[in-house]
Amino acid sequence: MSIQQTDVLYTAVATAENGRDGRVATDDGKLDVVVNPPEEMGGSGAGTNPEQLFAAGYSACFQGALGVVARQQKADISGSTVTAKVGIGKNDDGFGIIVEISAHIPNVDAETAGALLEKAHQVCPYSKATRGNITVTLV
Repeated sequence: MSIQQTDVLYTAVATAENGRDGRVATDDGKLDVVVNPPEEMGGSGAGTNPEQLFAAGYSACFQGALGVVARQQKADISGSTVTAKVGIGKNDDGFGIIVEISAHIPNVDAETAGALLEKAHQVCPYSKATRGNITVTLV
């Protein structure tokens, strides 16, 4: 379900120069990074890349969603971590991405952890935005 402009609480603004081989910065100056293609894609690998930035944002957002569902379920997720692996490769239209989300939740059993991940995947804004567009696997 989409939100309306009047529902927006915050808007992040970032500007890229020279695409995948340049610089990306936010309007508030809190993020200002050199971006370069990874060596695996023929680049220098000297800077970060869009896939790393996406993985960082997705993992942080998913961790937040995990916290929301854990509070609802009264589950202890203290000490937990969420890892997002974002892969890029060729597809019929040029390039596409694929995501794998994993979590380490030390204070719950495997079954509870799996259920929490599934529920977090339903409420995470990144998961909602990518649903039906890219393959996202929970492990």
